[in-house]
Amino acid sequence: MTAEAPAGVLYGLIADATRWPLFFPPCVHVEQLDFDGTRERLRMWATAGDTVKSWVSSRRLDVQRLRVEFTMDVPAAPARSMNGVWTVEPLAGDRSRVTLEHFFTVEGDAPADVAWIEDVTAANSSSQLDRLAEIARRWTRLDDLVWSFEDTIHVNAPAELIFDFLYQADDWPAELPHVTRLDLVEDEPGVQLMSMGSMSIDGGTHNTESVRICFPGAQRIVYKQTRTSPLLTAHSGEWSIEPDATGVNLTARHHVLLDEDSIERVLGEGTDAVAAGHHLRDALGQAGLSVLRYATQYALGAVRVL
Repeated sequence: MTAEAPAGVLYGLIADATRWPLFFPPCVHVEQLDFDGTRERLRMWATAGDTVKSWVSSRRLDVQRLRVEFTMDVPAAPARSMNGVWTVEPLAGDRSRVTLEHFFTVEGDAPADVAWIEDVTAANSSSQLDRLAEIARRWTRLDDLVWSFEDTIHVNAPAELIFDFLYQADDWPAELPHVTRLDLVEDEPGVQLMSMGSMSIDGGTHNTESVRICFPGAQRIVYKQTRTSPLLTAHSGEWSIEPDATGVNLTARHHVLLDEDSIERVLGEGTDAVAAGHHLRDALGQAGLSVLRYATQYALGAVRVL
């Protein structure tokens, strides 16, 4: 793949895997387990066809050679092993060539499993490279297109009941005024596929689809929208609950990548990325705080019933 950006920019996007959910469509969530400046271990979740797969990878970052080598420490079935390398090659005129290679083996060498991994790897690699090229084309404006923000409220309510409200999202249409429809499937414990219809603060309606990864022990839920609301190319986030001596801190975090081509169509001629970002910050912030306040009411109401 050839990209319209300097090699250092492309390498930086590839090296910073914690931001991959914003940049790469298949990637749902990444947690950095260890990092010494050159070598790191990552726990990753990604869509693979109609499923969500998770694995642990080790990576070696070589900034001098513009290479990132990776190996799956614990591959996702049916793979027995998986490794590969990203390579960035500088070209003339601030252009770059990016190559992504994979090498894998399959348990039992079953033809159907080999074909499935080949198809999924090819589809995800193509999706990653296409999005990387698109982001690279806008690299001088990326700081205005990527936004991260959070809102926190402190409440005196049981953390377990608040998590229960956030986890059981299929009950939200009966509890949250802005949610008109919600379908939730959890075939694997802690991995939820969610389709939701909701109303925005301006009275409009939109539909989103998300993958949610739930951590009951840590009282966290992370998510990635696989179908976003208007103005967004990507949206990931987190609900977290952190107890302290006087109650709990509830936080709604958002990470968004603006769809630059839709800004004026949605918000009006002359609206720039910074104004669109502030608009989304207000809209998503209000929606997130609303969910947290209703979760608190639910928890306090359940305590009174008990």
